[in-house]
Amino acid sequence: MKSGFSSSLPTLRLLAVLTLPLIGCDEEAPKEPGTTFRDCDTCPEMVVISSGSFRMGDLSGDGSKSEKPVGWVHINYSFAVGKYEVTLGEFKSLMGWAPLDWKHDRTPAEMVSWYDAKEFVKKLSSKSGKEYRLLSEAEWEYMARAGSTSKYPWGFEIDSSKTKYNCINEIDFKLKAGETHRCISKEHRLDGTEKVGLYPPNAFGVYDTAGNVAEWVEDCWHENYKGAPSDGSVSISEEADCWKRVYRGGTWWSKPWGQRSAKRGWNASADGSLGFGFRIARTLSQ
Repeated sequence: MKSGFSSSLPTLRLLAVLTLPLIGCDEEAPKEPGTTFRDCDTCPEMVVISSGSFRMGDLSGDGSKSEKPVGWVHINYSFAVGKYEVTLGEFKSLMGWAPLDWKHDRTPAEMVSWYDAKEFVKKLSSKSGKEYRLLSEAEWEYMARAGSTSKYPWGFEIDSSKTKYNCINEIDFKLKAGETHRCISKEHRLDGTEKVGLYPPNAFGVYDTAGNVAEWVEDCWHENYKGAPSDGSVSISEEADCWKRVYRGGTWWSKPWGQRSAKRGWNASADGSLGFGFRIARTLSQ
């Protein structure tokens, strides 16, 4: 059993813990942080993420109750993540089908359910001989923050040069306290996803962690971080709603508040909704 963020919480809350570092450990993969690689010609490009620690949750003080309590997470293994969200072309090529397949192959695979994402990593693992998986929620925030403690990976303000998000009609809705943003392009319309990689990467070399599509992760939904694992693993507790799965990252239709690195939400595992995609991962070393 792994301890949560508060040592005073009953350890009986955790029914089971899926320890991700033990899955798919690969001593032959690149280890240098920021290195990119592919396991096969048609496999998604991956970026190496080093081990490290970070504070997970609402660091700016304007988040939701589900983003609290803030606590330290210590990830003592290296892992790799998709440099980009899984694209429509990659999904179609491996799965033989895709929703919204009239879009460009370099746009993210969208309207895929959590089960669809799990089937993709299963097939990719079989094809490549490597153990692919979805990120844990803690791994996702560690990857997205890339060492930052600000609201967004790049800082505290947002505009349409940073990501694809809902920045139109900004006068018509009330912003959260301290929120500043602006549309800087007339072409930045609320009309769907952009091709992956059009906006600057974060400090880890990972693209589109805010905006474009929200990303499924492995975790079942918990209402907050009380009792959450502090080692980067996925927890399943007796209180979890496992028909609900966590998604992270804002969508192309989300407003600025939804693009924050700490933002989290849930959707039904079987539902493939507009603006929902995923990013893949695999463990490299313990």
